[in-house]
Amino acid sequence: MPETILVVDDKANVRTMLREYLTEHGFQVVTAENGRTALFVAREAHPDLILLDIMMPEMDGYAFIRNYRKEGDAPIILLTARLEETDKVLGLELGADDYVTKPFGMRELVARIRAVLRRANGSVQPRDVLKVGDVSLNHDTRQVTVRNEAISSLTPSEFDLLATLMASPGHVFTRIELLERLQGVVVDGAEKTINVHVHNLRNKIEEDPANPAYIETVFGIGYRFAHR
Repeated sequence: MPETILVVDDKANVRTMLREYLTEHGFQVVTAENGRTALFVAREAHPDLILLDIMMPEMDGYAFIRNYRKEGDAPIILLTARLEETDKVLGLELGADDYVTKPFGMRELVARIRAVLRRANGSVQPRDVLKVGDVSLNHDTRQVTVRNEAISSLTPSEFDLLATLMASPGHVFTRIELLERLQGVVVDGAEKTINVHVHNLRNKIEEDPANPAYIETVFGIGYRFAHR
């Protein structure tokens, strides 16, 4: 069965353009004009991925993410015309997986969609089970345990970022390398999204995120998973 994409945008021409293009590329597409409607559509359609505008009436993209993440875990790509970095960071912190700035190229968007779907489907699998110290990650079940406690709140991007780091403990990855491994597509400035994902990961798996024991920063280069 084709994968289902939920397109959420208040502009009818954008919804039509995306529906027609994505349908031509083999996806099933459902649409909603605002976040409130999108919550109902998501419950019915169970989308595999959500393309989400930020600025919308009735319920904006941020409010949608807050509400949707209480009941659904489909990956989310933000479609944003806002250029402020804080807007993109807020979306990622709330649980979005990636963002594309309007105006965007349709071929790039499809590449980003396929990359995020590959991550969500667990296609990046160095080994079935990774265990470093007291952190364990299972690719088959998409489960992570830290100090014998299950961590169930990771987004697909956070899970695969953790898997990439854990697969080579002690190895220093640059931000560009991490983006290439996770997305396969790197655009100017996008490496900053890795900083946000690392920040979110630390908040979820570290006892003291300000003094991380697992995900270490190598200043001026990138990140590594502590080899203990």
